[in-house]
Amino acid sequence: MMNRTSAGTTSTGGPGTPLTPFSPGPMSSVTMPRPPDPQLDPAGYLRSLGAVRERCKIVTAKACKNDLRHFDVDMQKFPDVVSFVANIIKRDYDAPFTSIPGHGRYQHFGVGGRDRIAHLLATWPEEIDNTEKCKRILDLFLVSVLLDAGAGTEWSYKSVENGRVYRRSEGIAVATLDMFKTGLFSGSSNKYQVDREGLRQLTVEKLAQGLQSGPGNEMAGIEGRAQLLIRLGRALENKEFFGEDGRPGNMLDHILSHPSTQASSVIIVPMPVLWNVLMNGLNPIWPPSRTAINGVSLGDAWPCSSMPQPAQSPSSPTFSPFPNATGQSNGIAPWESILPFHKLTQWLTYSLMQPMQSIMKIQFAGQELLTGLPEYRNGGLFVDLGVLTLKPEDQERGLQHYTEYSQRTGTGGVEVAPMFDPGDDVIVEWRGVTVGFLDMLTTDVNKALKAELAGHELSLAQVLEAGSWKGGREIAEVSRPNTKEPPILIDSDGTVF
Repeated sequence: MMNRTSAGTTSTGGPGTPLTPFSPGPMSSVTMPRPPDPQLDPAGYLRSLGAVRERCKIVTAKACKNDLRHFDVDMQKFPDVVSFVANIIKRDYDAPFTSIPGHGRYQHFGVGGRDRIAHLLATWPEEIDNTEKCKRILDLFLVSVLLDAGAGTEWSYKSVENGRVYRRSEGIAVATLDMFKTGLFSGSSNKYQVDREGLRQLTVEKLAQGLQSGPGNEMAGIEGRAQLLIRLGRALENKEFFGEDGRPGNMLDHILSHPSTQASSVIIVPMPVLWNVLMNGLNPIWPPSRTAINGVSLGDAWPCSSMPQPAQSPSSPTFSPFPNATGQSNGIAPWESILPFHKLTQWLTYSLMQPMQSIMKIQFAGQELLTGLPEYRNGGLFVDLGVLTLKPEDQERGLQHYTEYSQRTGTGGVEVAPMFDPGDDVIVEWRGVTVGFLDMLTTDVNKALKAELAGHELSLAQVLEAGSWKGGREIAEVSRPNTKEPPILIDSDGTVF
Protein backbone atom coordinates (compact mmCIF):
# COMPACT_ATOMS: atom_id res chain seq x y z
CA MET A 1 0.00 0.00 0.00
CA MET A 2 1.29 3.39 -0.93
CA ASN A 3 -0.26 5.72 1.59
CA ARG A 4 -2.26 4.92 4.72
CA THR A 5 -4.66 7.40 6.22
CA SER A 6 -4.72 8.04 9.94
CA ALA A 7 -6.42 10.26 12.47
CA GLY A 8 -5.91 13.91 11.70
CA THR A 9 -4.30 13.27 8.31
CA THR A 10 -5.43 13.30 4.73
CA SER A 11 -4.66 10.90 1.96
CA THR A 12 -4.81 11.35 -1.77
CA GLY A 13 -3.35 7.98 -2.53
CA GLY A 14 -3.98 4.31 -2.13
CA PRO A 15 -3.86 1.23 -4.33
CA GLY A 16 -6.37 2.66 -6.80
CA THR A 17 -5.17 6.27 -6.96
CA PRO A 18 -1.38 6.36 -7.16
CA LEU A 19 -1.14 10.09 -6.53
CA THR A 20 -2.02 10.82 -10.13
CA PRO A 21 -1.96 13.15 -11.93
CA PHE A 22 0.43 15.03 -9.62
CA SER A 23 3.52 13.02 -8.78
CA PRO A 24 6.88 14.54 -7.79
CA GLY A 25 8.85 15.75 -10.77
CA PRO A 26 12.51 14.87 -11.29
CA MET A 27 15.11 17.34 -10.13
CA SER A 28 17.34 19.16 -12.58
CA SER A 29 20.74 20.71 -11.94
CA VAL A 30 21.13 24.16 -13.47
CA THR A 31 23.32 26.97 -12.19
CA MET A 32 21.13 29.52 -10.43
CA PRO A 33 21.77 33.26 -10.68
CA ARG A 34 22.91 34.99 -7.50
CA PRO A 35 20.34 37.12 -5.68
CA PRO A 36 20.81 40.91 -5.88
CA ASP A 37 23.62 42.43 -3.83
CA PRO A 38 21.94 43.69 -0.63
CA GLN A 39 24.35 46.62 -0.39
CA LEU A 40 23.26 47.85 -3.81
CA ASP A 41 19.65 46.65 -3.89
CA PRO A 42 18.47 45.74 -0.39
CA ALA A 43 14.80 45.50 -1.40
CA GLY A 44 15.63 43.22 -4.33
CA TYR A 45 17.73 41.02 -2.07
CA LEU A 46 15.10 40.72 0.66
CA ARG A 47 12.47 39.86 -1.96
CA SER A 48 14.65 37.09 -3.42
CA LEU A 49 14.08 33.45 -2.52
CA GLY A 50 17.71 32.94 -1.53
CA ALA A 51 17.47 35.62 1.17
CA VAL A 52 14.96 33.63 3.24
CA ARG A 53 17.30 30.83 4.26
CA GLU A 54 20.36 33.07 4.49
CA ARG A 55 18.71 35.51 6.90
CA CYS A 56 16.88 32.87 8.96
CA LYS A 57 20.22 31.15 9.64
CA ILE A 58 21.16 34.10 11.84
CA VAL A 59 18.20 33.61 14.17
CA THR A 60 18.59 29.82 14.09
CA ALA A 61 22.23 30.08 15.18
CA LYS A 62 21.08 32.12 18.18
CA ALA A 63 18.43 29.53 18.94
CA CYS A 64 21.00 26.73 19.00
CA LYS A 65 22.90 28.74 21.65
CA ASN A 66 19.68 29.49 23.59
CA ASP A 67 20.20 33.16 22.86
CA LEU A 68 16.77 34.17 21.57
CA ARG A 69 14.90 37.25 22.72
CA HIS A 70 11.49 35.64 23.27
CA PHE A 71 12.02 31.88 23.62
CA ASP A 72 13.95 29.56 25.87
CA VAL A 73 15.45 26.81 23.71
CA ASP A 74 16.13 23.22 24.79
CA MET A 75 18.03 21.55 21.96
CA GLN A 76 18.20 18.32 23.97
CA LYS A 77 14.54 17.86 23.00
CA PHE A 78 15.20 18.22 19.28
CA PRO A 79 15.74 14.44 18.91
CA ASP A 80 12.19 13.98 20.26
CA VAL A 81 10.87 16.01 17.32
CA VAL A 82 12.96 13.92 14.92
CA SER A 83 11.58 10.66 16.36
CA PHE A 84 8.02 11.98 16.34
CA VAL A 85 8.20 13.03 12.68
CA ALA A 86 10.08 9.91 11.56
CA ASN A 87 7.46 7.69 13.21
CA ILE A 88 4.62 9.53 11.50
CA ILE A 89 6.31 9.00 8.14
CA LYS A 90 6.79 5.29 8.87
CA ARG A 91 3.18 5.00 10.04
CA ASP A 92 1.69 6.55 6.90
CA TYR A 93 4.05 5.43 4.14
CA ASP A 94 5.94 2.28 3.23
CA ALA A 95 9.71 2.30 2.85
CA PRO A 96 11.61 3.53 0.92
CA PHE A 97 9.08 6.40 1.05
CA THR A 98 9.47 7.37 -2.61
CA SER A 99 5.69 7.72 -2.95
CA ILE A 100 5.60 10.79 -0.69
CA PRO A 101 4.60 13.78 -2.82
CA GLY A 102 6.19 17.17 -2.36
CA HIS A 103 4.29 19.58 -0.12
CA GLY A 104 1.57 21.35 -2.08
CA ARG A 105 -2.04 22.43 -2.19
CA TYR A 106 -3.04 19.50 -4.40
CA GLN A 107 -3.10 17.04 -1.50
CA HIS A 108 -5.69 19.10 0.41
CA PHE A 109 -8.17 18.59 -2.42
CA GLY A 110 -7.91 14.85 -1.74
CA VAL A 111 -9.46 14.92 1.74
CA GLY A 112 -11.43 11.76 2.43
CA GLY A 113 -9.42 9.77 -0.14
CA ARG A 114 -11.16 11.29 -3.18
CA ASP A 115 -8.88 12.76 -5.85
CA ARG A 116 -11.09 15.70 -6.77
CA ILE A 117 -8.52 17.27 -9.10
CA ALA A 118 -8.15 14.09 -11.17
CA HIS A 119 -11.95 13.90 -11.31
CA LEU A 120 -12.17 17.55 -12.42
CA LEU A 121 -9.64 16.96 -15.19
CA ALA A 122 -11.58 13.92 -16.33
CA THR A 123 -14.80 15.94 -16.71
CA TRP A 124 -13.34 18.32 -19.31
CA PRO A 125 -13.83 17.37 -22.98
CA GLU A 126 -10.99 15.97 -25.07
CA GLU A 127 -10.64 19.13 -27.14
CA ILE A 128 -9.37 20.95 -24.02
CA ASP A 129 -5.61 20.56 -24.51
CA ASN A 130 -3.03 20.11 -21.77
CA THR A 131 -1.99 23.76 -21.86
CA GLU A 132 -5.52 24.92 -21.13
CA LYS A 133 -6.02 22.20 -18.50
CA CYS A 134 -2.84 23.32 -16.77
CA LYS A 135 -3.92 26.97 -16.89
CA ARG A 136 -7.25 26.08 -15.28
CA ILE A 137 -5.59 24.21 -12.45
CA LEU A 138 -3.11 27.05 -11.95
CA ASP A 139 -6.07 29.44 -11.70
CA LEU A 140 -7.75 27.24 -9.10
CA PHE A 141 -4.64 26.57 -7.06
CA LEU A 142 -3.57 30.21 -6.90
CA VAL A 143 -6.91 31.38 -5.52
CA SER A 144 -7.10 28.42 -3.16
CA VAL A 145 -3.63 29.10 -1.73
CA LEU A 146 -4.39 32.79 -1.23
CA LEU A 147 -7.51 31.85 0.72
CA ASP A 148 -5.60 29.26 2.77
CA ALA A 149 -4.99 31.22 5.95
CA GLY A 150 -6.05 29.89 9.34
CA ALA A 151 -9.84 29.50 9.28
CA GLY A 152 -10.37 29.57 13.04
CA THR A 153 -12.03 27.02 15.32
CA GLU A 154 -15.66 27.87 14.55
CA TRP A 155 -15.67 27.44 10.78
CA SER A 156 -16.45 24.33 8.77
CA TYR A 157 -17.62 23.67 5.23
CA LYS A 158 -20.33 21.29 4.08
CA SER A 159 -19.41 19.85 0.70
CA VAL A 160 -21.84 20.53 -2.14
CA GLU A 161 -20.70 17.25 -3.65
CA ASN A 162 -21.33 14.76 -0.85
CA GLY A 163 -22.64 16.69 2.15
CA ARG A 164 -19.62 15.85 4.28
CA VAL A 165 -18.18 18.47 6.59
CA TYR A 166 -14.56 19.56 6.29
CA ARG A 167 -12.51 22.04 8.30
CA ARG A 168 -9.33 24.07 8.11
CA SER A 169 -7.09 23.82 5.02
CA GLU A 170 -8.97 20.89 3.51
CA GLY A 171 -12.30 22.64 4.05
CA ILE A 172 -11.00 25.78 2.32
CA ALA A 173 -9.71 23.64 -0.57
CA VAL A 174 -13.04 21.89 -1.11
CA ALA A 175 -14.91 25.20 -0.78
CA THR A 176 -12.61 26.88 -3.31
CA LEU A 177 -13.13 24.03 -5.75
CA ASP A 178 -16.91 24.32 -5.41
CA MET A 179 -16.77 28.09 -5.97
CA PHE A 180 -14.43 27.61 -8.95
CA LYS A 181 -16.82 25.12 -10.56
CA THR A 182 -19.71 27.59 -10.31
CA GLY A 183 -17.65 30.27 -12.08
CA LEU A 184 -17.52 32.67 -9.10
CA PHE A 185 -14.01 33.85 -10.04
CA SER A 186 -14.60 34.02 -13.80
CA GLY A 187 -15.78 36.96 -15.84
CA SER A 188 -15.79 35.01 -19.13
CA SER A 189 -17.92 32.36 -20.82
CA ASN A 190 -15.47 29.75 -19.49
CA LYS A 191 -16.50 29.35 -15.88
CA TYR A 192 -13.46 27.16 -15.15
CA GLN A 193 -11.04 30.03 -14.85
CA VAL A 194 -10.00 32.93 -12.65
CA ASP A 195 -9.60 36.34 -14.26
CA ARG A 196 -9.48 40.02 -13.40
CA GLU A 197 -13.07 40.62 -14.53
CA GLY A 198 -14.39 37.87 -12.27
CA LEU A 199 -12.41 39.11 -9.29
CA ARG A 200 -13.49 42.69 -9.98
CA GLN A 201 -17.07 41.60 -9.29
CA LEU A 202 -16.19 39.75 -6.10
CA THR A 203 -17.49 41.08 -2.77
CA VAL A 204 -17.05 40.10 0.86
CA GLU A 205 -20.67 38.91 0.81
CA LYS A 206 -20.20 36.68 -2.25
CA LEU A 207 -17.05 35.13 -0.81
CA ALA A 208 -18.67 34.62 2.60
CA GLN A 209 -21.59 32.89 0.90
CA GLY A 210 -19.26 30.66 -1.10
CA LEU A 211 -17.34 29.74 2.05
CA GLN A 212 -20.59 29.27 4.02
CA SER A 213 -19.28 31.81 6.54
CA GLY A 214 -21.92 33.39 8.73
CA PRO A 215 -23.32 33.57 12.26
CA GLY A 216 -22.36 30.41 14.12
CA ASN A 217 -19.95 29.40 11.36
CA GLU A 218 -17.65 32.39 11.12
CA MET A 219 -14.43 32.11 9.16
CA ALA A 220 -11.62 34.18 10.64
CA GLY A 221 -10.45 37.10 8.50
CA ILE A 222 -13.13 36.81 5.82
CA GLU A 223 -12.83 40.50 4.87
CA GLY A 224 -9.04 40.24 4.62
CA ARG A 225 -9.38 37.25 2.29
CA ALA A 226 -11.91 39.02 0.08
CA GLN A 227 -9.73 42.12 -0.17
CA LEU A 228 -6.75 39.92 -1.05
CA LEU A 229 -8.64 38.44 -4.02
CA ILE A 230 -9.94 41.86 -5.08
CA ARG A 231 -6.36 43.16 -5.06
CA LEU A 232 -5.37 40.05 -7.03
CA GLY A 233 -7.79 41.21 -9.72
CA ARG A 234 -5.84 44.45 -9.99
CA ALA A 235 -2.51 42.58 -10.07
CA LEU A 236 -3.78 40.50 -13.00
CA GLU A 237 -3.76 43.65 -15.15
CA ASN A 238 -0.03 42.94 -15.65
CA LYS A 239 -0.11 41.68 -19.24
CA GLU A 240 3.54 40.57 -19.24
CA PHE A 241 2.78 37.84 -16.71
CA PHE A 242 -0.97 37.30 -16.97
CA GLY A 243 -1.83 38.00 -20.60
CA GLU A 244 -4.53 40.07 -22.26
CA ASP A 245 -7.39 38.50 -20.31
CA GLY A 246 -5.70 38.89 -16.92
CA ARG A 247 -5.65 35.27 -15.87
CA PRO A 248 -3.23 33.63 -13.37
CA GLY A 249 -2.83 30.55 -15.56
CA ASN A 250 -1.36 32.69 -18.34
CA MET A 251 1.86 32.73 -16.33
CA LEU A 252 2.43 29.41 -18.09
CA ASP A 253 2.88 31.24 -21.41
CA HIS A 254 5.34 33.66 -19.81
CA ILE A 255 7.33 30.85 -18.21
CA LEU A 256 7.51 28.73 -21.37
CA SER A 257 8.62 31.68 -23.51
CA HIS A 258 11.17 33.03 -21.02
CA PRO A 259 14.73 33.27 -22.44
CA SER A 260 16.23 31.21 -19.60
CA THR A 261 13.74 28.35 -20.02
CA GLN A 262 15.43 25.43 -21.73
CA ALA A 263 13.42 23.29 -24.11
CA SER A 264 15.02 20.25 -25.69
CA SER A 265 13.91 16.73 -24.81
CA VAL A 266 12.39 18.19 -21.63
CA ILE A 267 11.39 21.69 -20.53
CA ILE A 268 13.62 22.99 -17.72
CA VAL A 269 12.60 26.18 -15.91
CA PRO A 270 14.98 27.87 -13.46
CA MET A 271 13.21 28.53 -10.16
CA PRO A 272 13.85 32.31 -10.26
CA VAL A 273 11.64 32.55 -13.37
CA LEU A 274 8.59 31.28 -11.50
CA TRP A 275 9.60 33.20 -8.37
CA ASN A 276 9.79 36.46 -10.32
CA VAL A 277 6.25 36.00 -11.63
CA LEU A 278 4.87 35.37 -8.16
CA MET A 279 6.88 38.02 -6.28
CA ASN A 280 6.63 40.82 -8.82
CA GLY A 281 3.41 39.90 -10.57
CA LEU A 282 1.53 39.50 -7.28
CA ASN A 283 3.23 42.37 -5.45
CA PRO A 284 0.08 44.57 -5.60
CA ILE A 285 -1.92 42.10 -3.49
CA TRP A 286 0.02 42.77 -0.28
CA PRO A 287 -1.45 45.28 2.17
CA PRO A 288 0.34 48.64 1.95
CA SER A 289 1.20 48.58 5.67
CA ARG A 290 3.81 45.85 5.20
CA THR A 291 7.53 46.59 5.53
CA ALA A 292 9.13 48.61 2.74
CA ILE A 293 12.59 49.88 1.86
CA ASN A 294 13.08 52.91 -0.39
CA GLY A 295 9.37 52.79 -1.18
CA VAL A 296 9.52 49.15 -2.34
CA SER A 297 7.13 46.84 -0.51
CA LEU A 298 8.88 43.70 0.74
CA GLY A 299 5.79 41.54 1.21
CA ASP A 300 6.11 38.94 3.96
CA ALA A 301 9.24 40.39 5.58
CA TRP A 302 9.42 41.91 9.04
CA PRO A 303 11.78 43.71 11.44
CA CYS A 304 13.19 41.33 14.06
CA SER A 305 15.08 42.28 17.20
CA SER A 306 17.16 39.09 17.02
CA MET A 307 18.67 40.23 13.74
CA PRO A 308 21.63 42.64 13.54
CA GLN A 309 20.45 46.12 14.51
CA PRO A 310 21.72 49.44 13.15
CA ALA A 311 22.74 51.95 15.81
CA GLN A 312 20.06 54.50 16.61
CA SER A 313 20.58 57.84 14.98
CA PRO A 314 21.02 60.69 17.49
CA SER A 315 18.34 62.61 15.62
CA SER A 316 16.02 59.61 15.72
CA PRO A 317 16.31 57.82 19.06
CA THR A 318 13.35 55.59 18.22
CA PHE A 319 14.86 54.26 15.02
CA SER A 320 12.74 51.62 13.34
CA PRO A 321 13.59 49.65 10.19
CA PHE A 322 10.01 50.18 9.03
CA PRO A 323 9.18 51.88 5.74
CA ASN A 324 11.82 53.83 3.89
CA ALA A 325 14.56 53.83 6.52
CA THR A 326 17.84 54.33 4.69
CA GLY A 327 20.29 55.60 7.30
CA GLN A 328 23.30 53.56 8.30
CA SER A 329 25.65 53.69 11.27
CA ASN A 330 27.79 51.21 13.27
CA GLY A 331 28.42 49.32 10.02
CA ILE A 332 25.00 47.63 10.04
CA ALA A 333 22.50 48.69 7.40
CA PRO A 334 18.76 48.86 8.16
CA TRP A 335 17.96 46.02 5.75
CA GLU A 336 19.96 43.62 7.94
CA SER A 337 17.36 43.89 10.71
CA ILE A 338 14.57 42.61 8.46
CA LEU A 339 13.70 38.93 8.28
CA PRO A 340 12.06 37.75 5.02
CA PHE A 341 9.78 34.67 4.82
CA HIS A 342 7.49 35.00 1.79
CA LYS A 343 5.47 32.10 3.15
CA LEU A 344 2.41 32.47 0.93
CA THR A 345 4.62 33.00 -2.13
CA GLN A 346 6.59 29.86 -1.29
CA TRP A 347 3.36 27.93 -0.62
CA LEU A 348 2.21 29.11 -4.05
CA THR A 349 5.51 28.01 -5.59
CA TYR A 350 5.30 24.52 -4.10
CA SER A 351 1.66 24.25 -5.16
CA LEU A 352 1.84 25.72 -8.68
CA MET A 353 4.82 23.57 -9.63
CA GLN A 354 2.65 20.46 -9.21
CA PRO A 355 0.32 20.92 -12.20
CA MET A 356 3.12 22.26 -14.39
CA GLN A 357 5.26 19.23 -13.57
CA SER A 358 2.50 16.72 -14.05
CA ILE A 359 0.41 18.06 -16.91
CA MET A 360 3.12 19.88 -18.89
CA LYS A 361 6.08 17.69 -17.81
CA ILE A 362 8.06 20.79 -16.84
CA GLN A 363 11.12 20.30 -14.65
CA PHE A 364 12.05 23.05 -12.21
CA ALA A 365 15.72 23.59 -11.49
CA GLY A 366 16.68 25.11 -8.17
CA GLN A 367 13.90 23.66 -6.02
CA GLU A 368 16.45 23.39 -3.21
CA LEU A 369 16.20 27.17 -2.81
CA LEU A 370 12.72 26.77 -1.34
CA THR A 371 12.56 26.66 2.46
CA GLY A 372 10.25 25.15 5.02
CA LEU A 373 7.09 27.14 5.49
CA PRO A 374 7.12 29.29 8.65
CA GLU A 375 3.50 28.84 9.64
CA TYR A 376 1.79 27.73 12.82
CA ARG A 377 1.70 23.96 12.20
CA ASN A 378 5.41 23.63 11.47
CA GLY A 379 6.29 26.17 14.16
CA GLY A 380 3.88 24.70 16.69
CA LEU A 381 5.58 21.33 16.42
CA PHE A 382 8.73 22.70 18.08
CA VAL A 383 6.74 24.46 20.81
CA ASP A 384 4.48 21.53 21.69
CA LEU A 385 7.42 19.13 21.87
CA GLY A 386 9.37 21.43 24.18
CA VAL A 387 12.21 22.68 22.01
CA LEU A 388 10.84 26.23 22.17
CA THR A 389 9.17 27.75 25.25
CA LEU A 390 7.86 31.30 25.39
CA LYS A 391 9.61 33.38 28.02
CA PRO A 392 7.35 34.26 30.98
CA GLU A 393 6.94 37.95 30.17
CA ASP A 394 5.96 37.15 26.57
CA GLN A 395 3.62 34.39 27.74
CA GLU A 396 1.89 36.89 30.01
CA ARG A 397 1.67 39.52 27.27
CA GLY A 398 0.27 36.97 24.82
CA LEU A 399 -2.37 35.78 27.27
CA GLN A 400 -3.44 39.39 27.83
CA HIS A 401 -3.79 39.80 24.06
CA TYR A 402 -5.90 36.63 23.94
CA THR A 403 -8.16 37.98 26.69
CA GLU A 404 -8.63 41.26 24.81
CA TYR A 405 -9.27 39.36 21.56
CA SER A 406 -11.89 37.17 23.26
CA GLN A 407 -13.64 40.22 24.67
CA ARG A 408 -13.52 42.02 21.33
CA THR A 409 -14.87 39.11 19.30
CA GLY A 410 -17.13 37.52 21.89
CA THR A 411 -15.23 34.25 21.57
CA GLY A 412 -13.02 32.27 23.89
CA GLY A 413 -12.49 28.59 24.35
CA VAL A 414 -11.78 26.34 27.27
CA GLU A 415 -8.19 26.16 26.06
CA VAL A 416 -6.38 29.47 26.39
CA ALA A 417 -3.19 30.21 24.46
CA PRO A 418 -0.99 33.29 24.04
CA MET A 419 -1.89 35.41 21.01
CA PHE A 420 0.10 38.00 19.06
CA ASP A 421 -0.25 40.11 15.93
CA PRO A 422 1.52 38.76 12.80
CA GLY A 423 4.19 41.47 12.98
CA ASP A 424 4.89 41.04 16.69
CA ASP A 425 8.56 40.39 17.41
CA VAL A 426 7.61 37.09 19.09
CA ILE A 427 5.97 35.80 15.91
CA VAL A 428 8.75 37.01 13.62
CA GLU A 429 11.42 35.34 15.76
CA TRP A 430 9.35 32.14 15.98
CA ARG A 431 8.95 32.01 12.22
CA GLY A 432 12.66 32.64 11.61
CA VAL A 433 13.67 29.79 13.91
CA THR A 434 11.07 27.52 12.31
CA VAL A 435 12.69 27.91 8.88
CA GLY A 436 16.10 26.92 10.25
CA PHE A 437 14.78 24.09 12.41
CA LEU A 438 12.95 22.55 9.43
CA ASP A 439 16.23 22.30 7.54
CA MET A 440 17.84 20.63 10.57
CA LEU A 441 14.83 18.35 10.97
CA THR A 442 15.08 17.18 7.35
CA THR A 443 18.75 16.27 7.81
CA ASP A 444 18.09 14.38 11.05
CA VAL A 445 14.98 12.57 9.77
CA ASN A 446 17.01 11.30 6.82
CA LYS A 447 19.59 9.98 9.29
CA ALA A 448 16.90 8.36 11.43
CA LEU A 449 15.32 6.64 8.41
CA LYS A 450 18.58 5.81 6.65
CA ALA A 451 18.12 2.04 6.82
CA GLU A 452 14.59 2.20 5.36
CA LEU A 453 15.46 4.79 2.72
CA ALA A 454 17.68 2.30 0.87
CA GLY A 455 19.94 4.95 -0.60
CA HIS A 456 17.17 7.46 -1.24
CA GLU A 457 16.89 10.75 0.59
CA LEU A 458 13.75 12.62 1.55
CA SER A 459 13.56 16.17 0.28
CA LEU A 460 12.54 19.06 2.49
CA ALA A 461 9.26 19.22 0.55
CA GLN A 462 8.56 15.55 1.36
CA VAL A 463 9.35 16.02 5.06
CA LEU A 464 7.00 19.02 5.13
CA GLU A 465 4.26 16.98 3.52
CA ALA A 466 4.55 13.68 5.37
CA GLY A 467 5.96 14.79 8.68
CA SER A 468 6.30 18.31 10.06
CA TRP A 469 3.04 19.94 8.95
CA LYS A 470 1.04 16.82 9.71
CA GLY A 471 2.95 16.32 12.95
CA GLY A 472 2.28 19.89 14.04
CA ARG A 473 -1.42 19.39 13.48
CA GLU A 474 -1.54 16.04 15.27
CA ILE A 475 0.38 17.17 18.36
CA ALA A 476 -1.92 20.22 18.55
CA GLU A 477 -4.93 17.89 18.55
CA VAL A 478 -3.42 15.94 21.43
CA SER A 479 -2.30 19.00 23.39
CA ARG A 480 -5.52 21.00 22.89
CA PRO A 481 -8.22 18.47 21.99
CA ASN A 482 -11.11 20.95 22.18
CA THR A 483 -9.82 23.66 19.88
CA LYS A 484 -6.99 21.80 18.10
CA GLU A 485 -5.33 25.21 17.78
CA PRO A 486 -1.56 25.76 17.75
CA PRO A 487 0.26 26.57 21.02
CA ILE A 488 0.72 30.21 19.96
CA LEU A 489 -2.13 32.02 18.22
CA ILE A 490 -1.99 34.66 15.49
CA ASP A 491 -4.48 37.52 15.51
CA SER A 492 -4.58 37.27 11.74
CA ASP A 493 -6.37 39.35 9.13
CA GLY A 494 -6.58 36.33 6.84
CA THR A 495 -3.61 37.30 4.66
CA VAL A 496 -0.56 35.91 6.45
CA PHE A 497 -1.20 32.45 7.87
